[in-house]
Amino acid sequence: MALHVMDEANRCLGCKVPQCRKGCPISTPIPDVIRLLKENKLDEAGRILFENNPLTTVCSLVCNHENQCEGHCVLGRKGAPVHFSTIESYISSTYASKMTAGPSPSNGIKAAIIGSGPAGLTIAVILSRYGYDVTIFEGKDQIGGVLRYGIPEFRLPKTVLDDFKYRHIDLKGIKFRPNTHIGGAIGIDDLFRDGYKAIFVGTGVWKPNALHIKGETFGNVHFGINYLNNPDSYRLGERVIVIGAGNAAMDVARTALRKGVRELTCFSITKEVAASKHEFSYAQLEGVQFEFNKKPVEIKDNGVIFEDVEEAEDGTLTVIPGTETFYPADSTIISISQGPQNRIVTTTTGLDADRRGLLVADETGHTTRPGIFASGDVVNGARTVVEAVAHSKVVAESMHRYMQNLVHGETPEEAFADSEGDKPETTPADATATTN
Repeated sequence: MALHVMDEANRCLGCKVPQCRKGCPISTPIPDVIRLLKENKLDEAGRILFENNPLTTVCSLVCNHENQCEGHCVLGRKGAPVHFSTIESYISSTYASKMTAGPSPSNGIKAAIIGSGPAGLTIAVILSRYGYDVTIFEGKDQIGGVLRYGIPEFRLPKTVLDDFKYRHIDLKGIKFRPNTHIGGAIGIDDLFRDGYKAIFVGTGVWKPNALHIKGETFGNVHFGINYLNNPDSYRLGERVIVIGAGNAAMDVARTALRKGVRELTCFSITKEVAASKHEFSYAQLEGVQFEFNKKPVEIKDNGVIFEDVEEAEDGTLTVIPGTETFYPADSTIISISQGPQNRIVTTTTGLDADRRGLLVADETGHTTRPGIFASGDVVNGARTVVEAVAHSKVVAESMHRYMQNLVHGETPEEAFADSEGDKPETTPADATATTN
């Protein structure tokens, strides 16, 4: 492993204007990290990775590298790019074992994090670095959100998340309340009542999008996000149809094959899959079949009726009359993205959502109610993990400015308005809290 990593590192040209960094949504200083590794300074390289991206061990495994850092590498124009994903995974996982120090000195200010997906975890880590007393409220029994309950084990081992919890949550003094839905027994107003000065909402998108066609309520029909949550609770049979062809649909398909399904076909309404080439190629290798330009018309107890569609150059889809065809299947899984739950919005005054149910928030995370911030999928819809982390870094700084404004005597309304200004001079007391 290490030898392979060094081979990749030695291929890096050390570009003065690194295109790889431009392609990274979180602007990882890739040439600096590689240079430090080649100088046998792995700890320094690891420190840089974690300071820039608290979820570096996760992103190194699940990022769409082919369209981001590696897709922008100049070596990839005529050959193979430098596989930074392998380098990042090796450095971050090796350095993580050395992150054993305790929490930063407390500033006595409470902050609440609702949801422990990529956005919530990023906010929690950054605020804890500043010394805030952070509590994470999670509706499920363990941290991770979509990382744990929406990405299969073969893509992101649960041990990576368990290690993150130990080193970044437990050791840093961040409190964790599992199986707690905000908007149920406890509401946003209860948090403010109990002294939380700022609240972050990162509840993700867990409500499956439906097709709204006949047969969707049958017992052999399931939604992809629900299946990925706990695939062992399903009995799909030997022949399965997956409606959808995005990355989540690839995860569903590959998981189902690993759980005993013998024949699986993904149906795409377009002429190409929405999934990345990387995920598409793995699905093909593992035996997933594909049908293109097919629109579902009706779901039966024993299969699905599709009709053909014609796709114009501008992407317009037109149904071709008389092409209805029945495709047999024991089970059907619908995987066409998700939307947000609305429990928090309906129980909180002054908190607005758009027509899709997504929270209304500006680019720095300010919602329509002072003291409440949001980012991630619950604001932007389903996006990538690294995009959620990048946006949440900005929002964490907004929350820090807001709470510091409160400390200096401003009202919540004044502090909220002023927290979009320049970053304060204070910086995290210990950006990585290592033993070094």
